Amino acid sequence: MAVSRPSSQSKAISSLYDEDYLSWLTETARLLRSGQMHDIDVANLAEELDDMGRSEKRSLESNLEVLLRHLLKYQHQPERRSNSWRFTILEHRDRIDKAFRDSPSLKPYFTSIFADCYALARKKAAVETGLPLDTFPEVAPFSSESTLNPDFLPGE
Repeated sequence: MAVSRPSSQSKAISSLYDEDYLSWLTETARLLRSGQMHDIDVANLAEELDDMGRSEKRSLESNLEVLLRHLLKYQHQPERRSNSWRFTILEHRDRIDKAFRDSPSLKPYFTSIFADCYALARKKAAVETGLPLDTFPEVAPFSSESTLNPDFLPGE
């Protein structure tokens, strides 16, 4: 089996990755569209694709943690409920819903990270509110389904 050697074009594209990322992206897209697969900077392209997947997961984690934190604050500080909190809850539910529409394969990941995100949200809610950590249950007081339900607000 013959081993293909990188062409001088692919070496140039590879160096472009470190020198001018936007140009590397543009040139890689052009090469892909034109079918010039032998000139693709495969190693960096594979790394970028992996990074994109990790970024999607981090975004989901961040949105879920913010959503859970605000649901906890909403539940445990009824005297401080505001349109701003309701907006944040709505905004992060919407971001998660969009992520699921764009990448349905994130749904099982959501389920797998729910408890960990709740644990972080619980700690941050305690710091943010000044309430003792044990004010907030160790296990999420709402399900993953109710967390995403646009009509659900705890304590109402």
